[in-house]
Amino acid sequence: MNIQALMKQAQSLQKDMMKTKEEIDNMEFTGNSSFVSVVVKGDKTVKKVIINNDDITSDDKEIIEDMLVVALNDAFKQIDKVTEQKMGKFSSMMPGGLF
Repeated sequence: MNIQALMKQAQSLQKDMMKTKEEIDNMEFTGNSSFVSVVVKGDKTVKKVIINNDDITSDDKEIIEDMLVVALNDAFKQIDKVTEQKMGKFSSMMPGGLF
């Protein structure tokens, strides 16, 4: 296989990977535990936190849910930053980058 065919194949693979990543980023996933549910997009953005506990007042529950969304999204941003720093060196090895 010649280098041009290999490059073309790598670019096609990269395009397919990016399309698949975009699909996953737009999906929503729901995680559940005993009295907490979270809805997270594939890009790790927390959309909603739901606390199912009648012992907590409505106002307190809403504040806690909002604080959890902010804290989780902050943690995910930190993960993305470190991942980009550590994985960036690999994308420079691919034609047109990888991520």
